[in-house]
Amino acid sequence: MRKFLLIGGLLSGIALTGPFFLAPGHAQNGNNEYGERDESRIKQGFAIAPVHLNLEGKDRELVGLGSYLVNATGGCNDCHTNPSYTATGNPFNGQPTQINVAGYLAGGASFGPFFSRDITPYKNGLPAGRTWEEFLEVIRTGKDFDYQPGQPGPPLLQVMPWPDYRYMTDHELHAIYEYLSAIPPLAPNCPAGTVITSAGECALN
Repeated sequence: MRKFLLIGGLLSGIALTGPFFLAPGHAQNGNNEYGERDESRIKQGFAIAPVHLNLEGKDRELVGLGSYLVNATGGCNDCHTNPSYTATGNPFNGQPTQINVAGYLAGGASFGPFFSRDITPYKNGLPAGRTWEEFLEVIRTGKDFDYQPGQPGPPLLQVMPWPDYRYMTDHELHAIYEYLSAIPPLAPNCPAGTVITSAGECALN
C-alpha cells in the first residue's frame, strides 16, 4: 500500500499546543507576538490566494499571513496539488501561472512509495483532518499519525520537509493552520489506479 504525505507541504508542503486556547501569535492589528508588522505579507497573501476563502469564524489577518506563507514561501502547491498547474498555466513552460484550483492542496502526487496528503479541511473542517495540537506536533516532530506497521520507513513523514518547517515560529504555523482551515475542502485527489482508504489515504488499487 502506498501512503500519502501530510503536508504538509507545508505544508509541500505543514503542527502542538492547544488549538485556540493556547493558540500562539494572534495577529491583532497586524502585530505578531514579537511586535513585528505583518500588514504587507497579509495584503500580499490575500492578493495571491488562488481560491475563495471562507473567513467565517476565522482570524482574517492570520488567514492572510498564512496564505503568504503557503503560496509565496512554503511551496505547498508544488507537492500537495496534483498537477500543480493547469495544462495552459505552467510557468515552467513560459505560460502565465494558473494554479490547478480544482485539486488545490488535495494531494495525490506520487513520490515513489508515497503520495502527498490532502491538507484541505475535508475532515470535520480541520486541515488534513488534524487538530491544531496534532498539526503542530506533525510539523515539530514529523510524526505520522496515519503510519501503519509494514509501511516503508519509520513512523515519520517522508518527503515532507518538516525538518525545515519545524523551525518556523508558532505564530507562522498558526497562520498556516488558519489559512488551511479557510480554503475549500476537497476529497483526496487520488490518481488513476489508486483508491482512497478508510483513513483518507491514497493507495494502489
